[in-house]
Amino acid sequence: FIKAKAAGEATGIPSLADDSGLCVNALGGKPGVLSARWAHDAGSFPVAMQRLHEALKESKDRTAFFVCSLVLFWPDGQSISVEGRCDGALVWPMRGTGGHGYDPIFQPLGEMRTFAEMEASEKDNESHRGRALRALAEMFSQK
Repeated sequence: FIKAKAAGEATGIPSLADDSGLCVNALGGKPGVLSARWAHDAGSFPVAMQRLHEALKESKDRTAFFVCSLVLFWPDGQSISVEGRCDGALVWPMRGTGGHGYDPIFQPLGEMRTFAEMEASEKDNESHRGRALRALAEMFSQK
């Protein structure tokens, strides 16, 4: 909301912002919305993924989910928000070369491939961002 509001007020036009992240159940939801910062602090996403793997070594629970919160803000102060979520599990070793971020270790429920092993269009159908954007579009199609 803070990002969308700042952009809307600065530009005078409707503004869309998102926060998203990887939430690992065995780690109490970490790294969550701090996923990018966690990777930056680790030096890179591959190092951050190794860090996650090491943090989970003693845990049998590999469940995780990606979440995306979108906020659309109008300069008159109105806003709407939606959320998209994709449940899955973390796998090791890393697999695939596509996507970005934590995609090589995230396998969505019902899939045998990680996000990094999927074509972009396939990932868009499953991803948290795709689901959030579809939820937002659905809100407008109902009006």
